[in-house]
Amino acid sequence: MTKVIPFLMFQDGKAEEAMNYYTSLMEDSEINSIVRYGANEAGEEGTVMQATFTIKGQEFMCIDSNVKHEFSFTPSFSIYVACDTEEEINNLYHQLMDGGQALMPMGDYGFSKKFGWLNDRFGVSWQLNLPQ
Repeated sequence: MTKVIPFLMFQDGKAEEAMNYYTSLMEDSEINSIVRYGANEAGEEGTVMQATFTIKGQEFMCIDSNVKHEFSFTPSFSIYVACDTEEEINNLYHQLMDGGQALMPMGDYGFSKKFGWLNDRFGVSWQLNLPQ
């Protein structure tokens, strides 16, 4: 076994948009590779067959599913971000909330200085924490 990588499956051709959005939000983040569907392949031409991107050193893989599924992302799996400053957590929360939905609005829940849990506009779940 070489490594374990979180894998995100997007529908409706949103993988590249999501990768661009996520890597723009945090420093030390980048899109590493994109392989696109070509003409006469299983997926819609130009959409993401397979891609990798990195957020703060954590590698992710993603695809645009060429099959419609009855399921999507669920908050039972979320991306957890330990923030360093109040400004950082506030900015990230507000950016990810654009078109998203709060699961636990930003606040003091007793286990940290500040915490927020949300689903972003793509349906991906994020937990943002500012430790004590």
